[in-house]
Amino acid sequence: MTRLTSLAVALMLAAFSHVAGPAAAQGELAPRDGWTVIATDKTFPDLVDSLTAAIKTAGMGLVTQASASDGAKMQGITIPGNRVIGVYRNDYARRMLAASVAAGIEAPIRFYVTETPDGGATLSYKHPSFVFAPYLAEGGDALQALAGELDAVFKAIAEDATN
Repeated sequence: MTRLTSLAVALMLAAFSHVAGPAAAQGELAPRDGWTVIATDKTFPDLVDSLTAAIKTAGMGLVTQASASDGAKMQGITIPGNRVIGVYRNDYARRMLAASVAAGIEAPIRFYVTETPDGGATLSYKHPSFVFAPYLAEGGDALQALAGELDAVFKAIAEDATN
C-alpha cells in the first residue's frame, strides 16, 4: 500500500469513527431517518427464525438472503451475526412496476438482522415509503399508495418478529 493510500485510509477511518459514534464502533445500529431499528433480547438465530416465521404469517415471500457472518465463517473467521433478508410478493411487484419501472431496482425490500455485543439481536428495516420516495414523481399516487400499504405490512412483520 502506498503512503498516500495508507494516509487516505487512515483519514477515512478517523472520519467514519467520528461520525458514526460509539454505538457503531461497538457494532450496534443507531436510529436514522426512514428506518425502524428495534433492539431485542432474542439471540441472533432466534430473531432470524422469528422473522422468517413472521414473513410467512404476513403472506409475504422471503425472496433473498445474504449473510456476511456466514461467508466469514466459511473462511474460518468469526464476526457478529449479520443477515439481510429481502421480502416481497409478486402482486406488489406488478403494481410497483406499473407505477414505476425504475422503482423495480428497490425490490425486494430488506430487513437487516444484526447481532449485538451483549448477545442480543437487532431488527432494522427501511420503511418502504422511504425506499420508494425517489420514484414518487414518476410513480405518482399509485406508488405512494403501494408504499403506504407496504409500510403497514413491514411494521406488522417487525412487530410479530420482535414480540
